[in-house]
This record gives sequence, structure tokens and C-alpha cells, in this order.
Amino acid sequence: MDKLKKALSGDDEEEEAGIVTQISNSTTLSWSTRLKAFAVCFVLGITLSILGSVLLWFKNGLVLFAVFYTFGNILSLASTCFLMGPFKQLKKMFAKTRVIATILVLVMFVLTLVCAFALKNPALTLVCCILQFLALTWYSLSYIPFARDAAKKCFASCLE
Repeated sequence: MDKLKKALSGDDEEEEAGIVTQISNSTTLSWSTRLKAFAVCFVLGITLSILGSVLLWFKNGLVLFAVFYTFGNILSLASTCFLMGPFKQLKKMFAKTRVIATILVLVMFVLTLVCAFALKNPALTLVCCILQFLALTWYSLSYIPFARDAAKKCFASCLE
């Protein structure tokens, strides 16, 4: 269980005992509380995304779809903060290997909501939601060793 806890919390290397670490250690939730909060936040995020997908089929449901789908994805993404802490999460999100994917995801979140509220363009909003899904998938693959290379090879072989 300790190995699983260490892997999920991102404790791969030793940290310096700086002020941020001291604050983080003094306000840390118990491991079981963190797991429960992660599960609740993640399930709530998925539920919002599914609810948004259902609302898409109702009259004038595109704005609700965009809002529920985007906030569901944001909540699901934020749920991992409970496992590794917000500072480590941000550090990993903006690591050299995934900074472009992170920026793409954040831009797609904003563009989806802008297309739904400001532009009120259903086609463009739907395209942004699809691109949001693809950006999140690419971002998620960055956490699995060699997964992005495997995905590239898979799509390259499909196009041949």
C-alpha cells in the first residue's frame, strides 16, 4: 500500500524542507480522506460531463452541454490534486514533457466556453468540445511512459 501511495502522490524524489513543504505537511489530509475526496471529485466531474452530453440533445442545450462538459473535465482534472497536492500537480502539469499539452487543454476549456457564451455558435462550440476531448486525451497520455509514441504509431499505421 505504501508503494501505491508513493506512486500516486508523486513522491518520486526527495524534497527540500522549504517553507512550502512545511506548510504542505502541516495541512495534509490523511491518505484515506485524500482518496475519498479524489473519488468524489472525479465521479462528480464525470457525472457533469455525461449530464452535459445528455443535455446536448435538448432544444437550446448546446450552452448547457458546453458548460457541464467543460466544468466536468475541469473537476476531473482537479481531482488529482487530492492525490498529489496542488503544488506537485501544477509542477507536473507544467513539466517540460507536458507543458504544451497543458496549455492546449486550458486554451480549449476557455475557447469552448467563449464559443458557447460569447459567440453562441453551436458548430464551433461542438468542434471545441471535440478538440477539448482530444487535448485531454493527449495530456493524459503524457503520464503513461511511451503512450504518446504508441498513439502516434497507431494512428500512423491506420493512415497507411
